[in-house]
Amino acid sequence: ALLPRIQRFRSRRHSLTFHLSLPRRFRGTGQPGQEMVICRLPAQFFTGTKDISHPIRPLPCAITSLSPSKTVDLVESRMFMLGMGYVGQFFGQQLKNEGWVVKGTCRSSRKKKELEEIGFDAFVFNASEPESSVLSSVSSCTHLLVSIPPVPGLGDPLLKHGELLRGALGDGSLQWLCYLSSTGVYGDCSGAWVDEDYLANPSIEPAKSRLLAENEWLSFGDSLGLSTQVLRLGGIYGPGRSAIDTMIKQQPLTSRQKMRSSKRYTSRVHVEDICQALRATIEMPSIRRIYNVVDDDPAPREEVFAYAEDLVEKKWPGFIEQAPLTPKEDKPCVFGKRSSRGEKRVSNARMKSELGVKLRHPSYRSGLLSITEQLTL
Repeated sequence: ALLPRIQRFRSRRHSLTFHLSLPRRFRGTGQPGQEMVICRLPAQFFTGTKDISHPIRPLPCAITSLSPSKTVDLVESRMFMLGMGYVGQFFGQQLKNEGWVVKGTCRSSRKKKELEEIGFDAFVFNASEPESSVLSSVSSCTHLLVSIPPVPGLGDPLLKHGELLRGALGDGSLQWLCYLSSTGVYGDCSGAWVDEDYLANPSIEPAKSRLLAENEWLSFGDSLGLSTQVLRLGGIYGPGRSAIDTMIKQQPLTSRQKMRSSKRYTSRVHVEDICQALRATIEMPSIRRIYNVVDDDPAPREEVFAYAEDLVEKKWPGFIEQAPLTPKEDKPCVFGKRSSRGEKRVSNARMKSELGVKLRHPSYRSGLLSITEQLTL
C-alpha cells in the first residue's frame, strides 16, 4: 500500500528511499513537517520496469521521528528460525536485545532445553510430521530464516510440506524470507574467482540438494510476494568455533576438516559478518537475490592454523606443549598433501555493493585475533 507507481530507475548503484509524514500524534516535540524513512529498496527492484506490479508486501518497521527521543513501533517484529544452530543463536540474541520476539526449531529435547535456558522459545522439529505448534508459530512470524540443510533422499524437510506451510502463512504476516546455503554449490572451479552469476555445478549430492533447495525457496517466496534472498555462506567460524578453540581444546580434526585441510583456497566468514549480512537484507529487501557471504581472504586452512597456533603461544606461552597431546596424526596443525578438488575463490563484491556490508573481519587474522582477545582459560 505504500509503494507508488514509479518511473524507470536508471542506476543499479543506488537505492530508493520512501518517506512518510507522521500524523501529529506520532510526532516528537512539536516540530512541524516531520517525516522519516519508512522503506529503503535496492535499485534492482526498479531497473528495466516502468512501474511496480509485483505484490511486494511492505516490511514491518519501527517509525522513528526526527526527534531522537520518540519511537513508535507499528508492527512487532517476530523472527522464526527453522534450524536454530550456531548462526541462529548468535543472530537471535542480537535481535532479542533489540526487542524482537525470536523463536526457532531444533532436533532434540535436550537442545530444546538448552535454548530455553538462554531465553529462546524452541520447538523440536520432525521433518516427517511437522507439529501444529511449529506451523502455528511460523504463521505469526514477520521474518523467517531457514538454515536446515536438505535431508538425503528427502530434499528440503519443510518444503516437503509446502502446502501446509503455505496455509500457515496465509494471514500475510510474513514479510521477509532468507535461506542460508553454502558456497559449496559452486562445485570445483579450478581455483577461479566465482561470483553469484557463475554457473553453479556441484558434483556431490549434498551440494546438489542445497542448490535445488535454493531454487525452491526462491520460488516459494515469489509465490507469496515476499522479499526473498539466499545467502551462500563460506566456512563459518566465531567464538567457540574456530581454529583457536580447536588448538586450545586439542581436538582432532573431523573427517570433513581433514578433507578441507588440503585445499589451496578455503572461503570462510566470521559469524558477526553473517549477522551483518542478514541485517542488511532486512533493511534492504530484495526479490530472488543471491549473495555470497565470505571474507576477503580465501586462505588455505594450513595458514589459518599456523596463525592460530602463534596467537595461542603469544597469549599463553607454553600452553600447547603442556596440554595433553592427541595422537600425532590427529593434531590440528598436521596437514596432508594439497588437492585441487573443489577449488574456488568466492567473491563478496555483490554483498558489499548492494547491501553496503563493511566486514568487521575481512580476514581470518582479525577474526582469530578478536576471538583470542575475548578468550580466557
